Amino acid sequence: MKENNKQLISIFGKWWEPIRKWFYPTWLLYELSVRFYDYAVDVHNYFIEKQGYFVSYIGEIGTQTLAVFCSIATFVICTAFLTVSACFILYKFFKIKNLTDVKFEEKIKKYF
Repeated sequence: MKENNKQLISIFGKWWEPIRKWFYPTWLLYELSVRFYDYAVDVHNYFIEKQGYFVSYIGEIGTQTLAVFCSIATFVICTAFLTVSACFILYKFFKIKNLTDVKFEEKIKKYF
């Protein structure tokens, strides 16, 4: 029974095993950062396009300041709460041999 309870070799070869614990979190960090940057730009563009609605309340400078603040806040909040935590979990998933003690984890790690 113990012979069957060992980590399977990756389909990419043995050279991939030490690299994957850094590659996947780094790739996820890049992809999510680009996506959240796009969200921040869209938030900024929304406030600038709807500037007529806000100018009467907070003025033109206030609207531009609000647009910049909200876009930066969108990027920071999404990065802090989603990207960093997801990358940490993904790193731990590949660093620890059998993190969840589930056979499915062993099977899926073989393909990554």
